[in-house]
Parts: sequence; C-alpha cells; structure tokens
Amino acid sequence: MGQGVARIFPVLSELPVLPLLPALPLLPALPALPSKNNKMKTGIFVGSFDPFTTGHDAIVRRALPLFDRIVIGVGVNERKKYMYSAEVRLRRIEALYAAEPRVEAKAYSDLTIDFARREGAQFIIKGVRSIKDFEYEREQADINRKIGGIDTVLLYADPQLESVSSSMVRELIHFGKDASEFLPALP
Repeated sequence: MGQGVARIFPVLSELPVLPLLPALPLLPALPALPSKNNKMKTGIFVGSFDPFTTGHDAIVRRALPLFDRIVIGVGVNERKKYMYSAEVRLRRIEALYAAEPRVEAKAYSDLTIDFARREGAQFIIKGVRSIKDFEYEREQADINRKIGGIDTVLLYADPQLESVSSSMVRELIHFGKDASEFLPALP
C-alpha cells in the first residue's frame, strides 16, 4: 500500500477506543390481548368476495399460522349490486375450507368492527396488492382502531396474484371467458 492509502485507512491500533454504551433496559412484557375466551387469537378476513378468488384464498392460507381461528366475513351491503348472492358466496367459501376447522365463514351486514366484536376477534386481516390498496386499507385501519379498538394485519399479495381481483373475475365471467384459474378449486 502506498503512503497516501495508509493516511486514509489508518492501522486499527491507531484508531481511538470508544467507550462502551450502557446496556438498554429490558422492555416490559406486552399485556395479553382480549378475546372471547382469552385463549384464542381470532382474526376476521372481510370483504364482499364476489367471487372469492385465488388471491383471497392465498391470504387466508398465509394468515392461518398467525391465528387460532379465522372468520371469513362475507359482507352484505344493500346499496351494492352483486353477481352472486350472499348465500352462494358463503356456501362456496364453506366448501373450500370444509377440511380446515380453524376457518369459518359468516355473512354480516353491519360495521366490520361490530362483526369483529361479535366474533371475539382481535384483528382484521386484509390483503394488499398495490400502493392504492395500501392507502385505502391504512385509512380503514386507522378508523377501525379509533372507533373499534381493533388492529389490522396487512398481508401483501403474492406477486403472481397481484392482478387477481373479484372485479376482474366478474368481468371475465360477464363476457363468457374462462376465469377458473382465478377461482380456488373446491375439494
């Protein structure tokens, strides 16, 4: 090494010794989250699910390791027009998860926070495909936390499922195209 390099990178023995930082105190344990029976972690995964897509299914399956129980809430809004009735949407989801006892499906027509309260849920599970989804879900999460005291867990969509949406599937079906690759296969 030339002398110029030695001036820029001094030998380690020539570096000043820095004093050690004091140890940080341990953080207190987090309090247990409230639930119906104080034992089960319950999350609700809500939406219109008109129809329930492979993207929705992927979010539920990725959320399963995080929760003891997931309730899929099929939203019913009388001001909205649906392709499939709530009954059809609900029965298809129930059939899909018939072999998974930790997943239930229920219809609801009130506020999500009220549905969460009835189900003893501590968390709302949402899937996010894009920045646009993130911004919308962040605003919803803020409101749900403020008025309902419930937190939202965001799971990002698998890259290969980012373009899958219920509205896209409805459009394909409306024009007579095969949308089966975007719908989970029933057992």
